[in-house]
Amino acid sequence: MSEEEVRKAGLPYECGIARLRETSRGHIMGIRGGILKIIIALEDHRILGVHIIGEGATELIHIGQAVINLGGTIDYFIDATFNYPTLAEAYKTAALDAWNRITPRQEIAVP
Repeated sequence: MSEEEVRKAGLPYECGIARLRETSRGHIMGIRGGILKIIIALEDHRILGVHIIGEGATELIHIGQAVINLGGTIDYFIDATFNYPTLAEAYKTAALDAWNRITPRQEIAVP
């Protein structure tokens, strides 16, 4: 699903973004652009959509498709081990970005 489709369906959601240039493989390849975006349902952390723009997109998208088709959650990307250095590590980066956006921030007590 796209963000527009998720909004039209009235589903609460959050996105996680990874920039391909910030992955180790992206540095090696000299990539200057491209993103991987994961859309997750806030209710159960299920993956609703994955969008990739840029170099290697056609070689990466099947990972997101498989997780969506299996009803997977953001936990898969957080817990999975990705080959290093590959652009696929962007999945973990995007998942952690989404996790940081949905996890309530605990107030830090100042002594």
